[in-house]
Amino acid sequence: MRFTIKQLEYFVAAGEAGSIKLAAERIAISQPSISSAISHLESELQLQLFVRHHAQGLSLTSSGRRILSEAKLFLRQGEGLYAIASELNNEVRGRLSFGCMITLAPMLAPQLAHSFTSEHPGVTLKTTEGGHEEMLRMLRQVDIDVAISYDLPIQDDMNFEALADLPPYVLVSSQHSLAKRQELSLKDLADEPMILLDLPYSSQYFSSLFESKNLAASVHARSRNQEVVRAMVANGYGYTIANVRPKNLAALDGRKLKAIRLSGRHKPMKIGIMTLNQNRKPLILMAFESHCRRLISGRKIPGMFSDNQLV
Repeated sequence: MRFTIKQLEYFVAAGEAGSIKLAAERIAISQPSISSAISHLESELQLQLFVRHHAQGLSLTSSGRRILSEAKLFLRQGEGLYAIASELNNEVRGRLSFGCMITLAPMLAPQLAHSFTSEHPGVTLKTTEGGHEEMLRMLRQVDIDVAISYDLPIQDDMNFEALADLPPYVLVSSQHSLAKRQELSLKDLADEPMILLDLPYSSQYFSSLFESKNLAASVHARSRNQEVVRAMVANGYGYTIANVRPKNLAALDGRKLKAIRLSGRHKPMKIGIMTLNQNRKPLILMAFESHCRRLISGRKIPGMFSDNQLV
């Protein structure tokens, strides 16, 4: 074998980034080093791995896509040696890739990652964010080892362990006519303009809350971006219903929000750990799962206010 692990890592970085410049920024390596690694691999394998586009980055050839998949598997198997060594030494070390649902990531990911690597200095933790379907795809492709997501539909090849409930609540501008209320019902909200978080599964969930009471929401505007929804609400466009509850009750433009309890019993969203079903989990993954159980529970969730803090 006349290529190195580093050369494979640089090739994978470029293949995932679609650009030598972006790959260099992501892994903190010079662009010439990545270009040299790619050229060496193409020469050694006698294959063209990329099509070079002037000033527009790279795109993988069909051969390059197959080699990328095999290279990622090869590197993952190499990491397995560290996992075996750490278990023999009863030490948590090695690399772990952690995915987080995009609506949860700003609150959960930084604290989970920092506290885990502080507790286990021998661990290198890579984090990524995405939607539920993206988390499932990345787990199946072994791009990530574990994900924090919701109890949304999964297949038999996945395992979901619930850690905490997130009941729905109402979010309005601090200047809204309903802002002084201690509690609101879905009937109170049915004729009010709603700003809907329009993500897959999320929009169906919020609609189902009204449908369960034979009501319909008056959707005024939609956005796939949670912060855009919060900003529209803070600026008086309408209300929204949310499950995620950031401690910071202000939109990014500084305008204040008010969280109000939603009366009645409603199905909560559940935060949990999602992994591929496997007979034997590596020590580093079991340690991370245990860490998540300690930090996320019905009593506390990093970065979020609790249900008893609602007015």
